[in-house]
Amino acid sequence: MKKIQMVDLKGQYNDIKDVVNPSIQEVIETAAFINGPKVHQFQKNLEAYLGVKHVIPCANGTDALQIAMMGLGLKPGDEVITADFTFAATVEVIALLQLTPVLVDVNEDDFNINIEAIKKAITPKTKAIVPVHLFGQCANMDAIMEIAEANNLLVIEDNAQAIGAYYTYKNGKKVKAGTIGNVGATSFFPSKNLGCYGDGGAIFTNDDDLAHTIRGIVNHGMYERYHHDVVGVNSRLDSIQAAVLDAKLPHLDSYNKSRQAAARKYSKAFEGIDSIITPKTVSKSCNGICDNCDCHVFHQYTLRVKGIDRDALAKHLNEKGIPCGVYYPIPLHKQKAYLDERYEEVDFEITNKLVKEVISLPMHTELDDEQIEFITSTIIEFING
Repeated sequence: MKKIQMVDLKGQYNDIKDVVNPSIQEVIETAAFINGPKVHQFQKNLEAYLGVKHVIPCANGTDALQIAMMGLGLKPGDEVITADFTFAATVEVIALLQLTPVLVDVNEDDFNINIEAIKKAITPKTKAIVPVHLFGQCANMDAIMEIAEANNLLVIEDNAQAIGAYYTYKNGKKVKAGTIGNVGATSFFPSKNLGCYGDGGAIFTNDDDLAHTIRGIVNHGMYERYHHDVVGVNSRLDSIQAAVLDAKLPHLDSYNKSRQAAARKYSKAFEGIDSIITPKTVSKSCNGICDNCDCHVFHQYTLRVKGIDRDALAKHLNEKGIPCGVYYPIPLHKQKAYLDERYEEVDFEITNKLVKEVISLPMHTELDDEQIEFITSTIIEFING
């Protein structure tokens, strides 16, 4: 059996190196390292893939969130509602811009931001909602957009973990994750479903004026060289990373299908085990089991364990050569940087439970049946003692 990796980037590279290597070499030979043809080519191809009018590449996913908020004109003191159970980058950029982060609880079944918690958190100072499409599937965007419209709020989708996933509206219309709100932001960190070989990110929008503003912000506020029309930053996707991403983009749907297939095999192996709760999907018709499920792209395959020691399980897996992760071990509202006397523990009942129960298993395009069988049998053996 091959060594089990949490993410097997080398194996994925070996399958596409005949495309990736010449693309990188072309950038080197042309020396078009910044804003070169490869960046513009990738931008256009990603726009077509997502079905969105504007993609603005940038240096990383955290920048993408920050620039999106800058482009929307949010001001210091404005309140921005987001999920407590997520990676810190989401709240980090809110604080960096001197906005006021308002953390709320999530759903127990799909880990995404809780709609009733959003409603409860809205005040006259609230200006935006940042739903995080956690682990690979969308938050309830029908409800979020209804709340936003009723309260004149902006919506910034944190799509770092769900690129390629679909969201199905109540009326049956399907759109790609990250293209629903006023603006979406994503990361191309190497381990993402669409990852480069360094750092990278992008912002998506269908708003022409907002896209124009953001294009200036990512390049020092310039639309014309040495003419600084808006306050900007230096955040550009370099051409080598764009070349890698453009080589990978045609494979993204097949990568996601491989992840979905692995997830189904995991979940099938754990059927009937009361102490394991497998991931739930927002598509009630198939619950992630059918071959055509496209609502969850499984950036992570995250179990919840009940009545057993999660940390002891993680230690056991590591001893057996099986990597795993705990995403996330500490709620944001308990992080030293984001402590706030406004928060009450009663409002974070689900998040406080999840941080003690979740464990993520290896998930990538190169997982094979032998590895999955070894991982699942090792977990079942631990549970059975």
